[in-house]
Amino acid sequence: MNTLAETNLEPPTVEPLAPLRADERIQALDVVRGFALLGIFLMNVEWFNRASGEMALGLPIGLTGANWWASRLIYVFVQGKFWTMFSLLFGMGFAVMLSRAEQAGRNFIKPYLRRIAALAVFGAAHYVLIWSGDILYSYAVTAAALLILLYGNWKYVVGALPILVGLGFIPKANAIWGVAVALAYMGLLALYLRHEKRITLFGRSLPVFSFVLMLLGGLGALVATVLWFLPKVPFEAKISVSILSTAILLMGSLWAAFRDPEDQRFRRLGLAVYLFPCLIMTSFGVAQRFMPIPPGVVQARAEAQAQVQAQPQLLSQPVAKPDPAKDAKKPTKTETEGRVESEIERLRQRQEFLQENQTEARILSKGRYAEVVKFRARKFVEHMPNEAGFATIVVGMFLLGAWFVRSGIMAHAREHLPLFRKLAFIALPVGLAMALASAGIAASHVPGAYRDGFQMANGLMMAACLPMSLGYVGLMVVLLHSDSIFSKVSLLAPVGRMALTNYLMQSLISAIYFFGHGLGRWGMGRAWQVGYVVLVFSLQVAFSHWWLGRFRYGPMEWLWRAITYWQIPPMRLEQAEAGGGMRPLQEPTA
Repeated sequence: MNTLAETNLEPPTVEPLAPLRADERIQALDVVRGFALLGIFLMNVEWFNRASGEMALGLPIGLTGANWWASRLIYVFVQGKFWTMFSLLFGMGFAVMLSRAEQAGRNFIKPYLRRIAALAVFGAAHYVLIWSGDILYSYAVTAAALLILLYGNWKYVVGALPILVGLGFIPKANAIWGVAVALAYMGLLALYLRHEKRITLFGRSLPVFSFVLMLLGGLGALVATVLWFLPKVPFEAKISVSILSTAILLMGSLWAAFRDPEDQRFRRLGLAVYLFPCLIMTSFGVAQRFMPIPPGVVQARAEAQAQVQAQPQLLSQPVAKPDPAKDAKKPTKTETEGRVESEIERLRQRQEFLQENQTEARILSKGRYAEVVKFRARKFVEHMPNEAGFATIVVGMFLLGAWFVRSGIMAHAREHLPLFRKLAFIALPVGLAMALASAGIAASHVPGAYRDGFQMANGLMMAACLPMSLGYVGLMVVLLHSDSIFSKVSLLAPVGRMALTNYLMQSLISAIYFFGHGLGRWGMGRAWQVGYVVLVFSLQVAFSHWWLGRFRYGPMEWLWRAITYWQIPPMRLEQAEAGGGMRPLQEPTA
C-alpha cells in the first residue's frame, strides 16, 4: 500500500509552523463555525434536562403547546444537523493545518498528534467534570482514525488486528473487538484512497478495494441464502445478513465506477462513508416495519411477557455466564425455548435501560457534585470503546470537509458562490423534505415497540442531516457575501474563532444552571430552553467581540495552540502587532 507518510515533506530550508495570523484566516469558516455553535447549543441544552439515554427515544411523549412546537422544530431543523456540520468544519481545520505544513515544508504528524492528544484530554475532562454529552473526545478518536486512513502503513494495520482480537478475549474487554473492526474498516478505506493496483474479475478491471468489497458481499449473500433454509436461525439474523451483504455488494460496484478522478476521492469517499450506515439503518427499519414477523417470534414474545408477569424476578436475575462443561449436560433447548429466553433477555435489557435513565435523572437533578462526577466517570469508561464505531461515521464528514479546503472552495468562497447557492437552495430543501418525512413516520419511540417505524425514521433523518448541514454551510456563505443586511452574519465570526472556548462555556454555564449541584433548574420546558439558548448565545457573541478586541485567541484556543506547536503564542494583540513571536515551551539547552 502506498502511504502518504512516505512522502518527504522537508526540504533543506523550512519555515516555522505556527498558528494562523489574523490576515490568514478564512472568514467564511469562522462564520459557519459560529452559526454551528448556535445549532449545537439548541440541540445540547435538552441534554441538561433529560437523562442521556432518553435522547435515543426521540421526542418526549405527551408534549403540548409551545413545548411541542419547539421540540418539533428543533427536531426537524437542528437535531443531528449541527454535529455533522461541526464534523465537516473539523475536517476543514485538518486540511488547513496540513496545507500550511506542506507549504512551510514542515512535518505535520508530530504537532497534529499533540493536537489530538490535547483534544482527547479536554474531551475526557469535559465529559467527567462538566457534562456527559461531550463530542471533543469523539473528534480526537476520529482524528486519530483519519491519520490511519491517510498515513497508515498496511503492515502495522494488519499486525495490530490479531493483537486487538486477542485482547478482546480478556474478561470484560470484548469491546476491543469493536476497535479491531473499526481499524480494519479504516484500512479498507485506505485501499480506496491510496492503493492504485487493480484486479481483473470476469474480464472487468476493478480496484483492489472494490474487489475486496464484492468478495465480502458475495460471501455474505451466500451465507444469507443458506440461513434462509435453516429453520432455527433467528429471523433477525437472516434479515441482517441479507441487507448487509446486499449493501456491501452495491457499494463495491458503485465505488469501482466512481473512484476516479483522484482529486475527487476525498469528496466521494466522504459522502459514501457517511451515507452507507444511513442506508443500512433505513433498510433494517423498513424490514422491521413492513416484513411479516414469523408466528414463532410472535408466540415467543407473548410467552416471555407472560413469564415475566408471573415471575417479575426474572428481570433482576443476572445473566448466567456460559459454562461449556455444564451446558453440555443440560438438555438441548427447543427452538421455541431459545426464542423465549432471548425475549426475556431483551425485556431484562429494557428494564436496565429504564432504571439507568431514572438513576441518571435523580443524580443530575438532586445529586451532589462528587456523586455526579463518580457516575460520569463510570459512564465514560463504558463509553470510550464505542467511539471507535462512531469514528467510522464521523470520518466521512472529516474527509468531505478536507475536500472543501484542499479544492480551494472555502479559501476562495466568493469565486464558488454558484456552488454554495446550489447547496443553500437545492440541498437544504431536499434535506428538509427528508427530515419532515422522517418526523412524519415517527419522532418518538417507546421501548419494546417493535413496529413503530422509529428505526426507519432514524435512518432517513440521519441521511437528511447531510444535505441539510451542507445547505446550512452554503446559506451562511451566500449571506456573508451578499450585498445586503444579511452580510451581517459576519458578526458570528468572532464566536467561531473562539469555538472551543464558547462550546465549553455553554456546557459550564448550563451545568451550573440546570444540575442539582448548581442552581437546580433541571426539567425546564423545551420552549423556555430556546429562550435560554438565545440569551446565553447573545452574551457569548458580545463577549467574543470584546475578548478578541483585546486578545489574539480565546483562552482554550491559546492553550490548544500552545500544546499543538509546543510554543507559547503571543496572547495580547499589542504583542502580536509589536512583532512578539512564539516562544518555545522548553528553551534549547547548550
